[in-house]
Amino acid sequence: MLIELLRHGETALAGSLRGSLDDELTPAGWQQMHQACQTPGAWQHIISSPLRRCAAFAAELGARLNTPVSLEPGLCELHFGEWEGQYPADLMREHADTLAAFWRDPYACTPPGGESVLTFEQRVLASLDDLALRHAGDKVLVITHGGVMRLLLARAQGLPREQLLQVQVALAERVLLRRHPDGDLEQL
Repeated sequence: MLIELLRHGETALAGSLRGSLDDELTPAGWQQMHQACQTPGAWQHIISSPLRRCAAFAAELGARLNTPVSLEPGLCELHFGEWEGQYPADLMREHADTLAAFWRDPYACTPPGGESVLTFEQRVLASLDDLALRHAGDKVLVITHGGVMRLLLARAQGLPREQLLQVQVALAERVLLRRHPDGDLEQL
């Protein structure tokens, strides 16, 4: 299966840890998404996180391209617990040690009241396995979040778990992956 990942565009809470907050795209975010899809791929299906910053554009794009759209809750962003909606600079003033530990090794440090990165990883990979069963041999567009893309790109690049947050993903960035039958990912 070929998976083209697309990160959502700018939101009103840009720069904060949004996680499961359901914020919308700004006008600039919509423009970023339209630019990113100026040349659409030959997608048989569009799959989106159900959060509005992804799903609203997925619905519009699907209607424009006459391509079926489905929402996949397993592709939501990491839930940051008490850090949701907070800006890293503010967190550094009040929770410097915990935030630094999270940046150093996100698998070893869970945000207070949040989802562990291991649980997040298991959720995302289970969703990808399910998509592979439903869309074997297809090329799909997956509209999702920075954390989901970092996780999948880190796996495709063979990076150690501790380097997950070193993977850079721009707003409205598109990346093409191949998911092999054994579950391995390859960046194309």
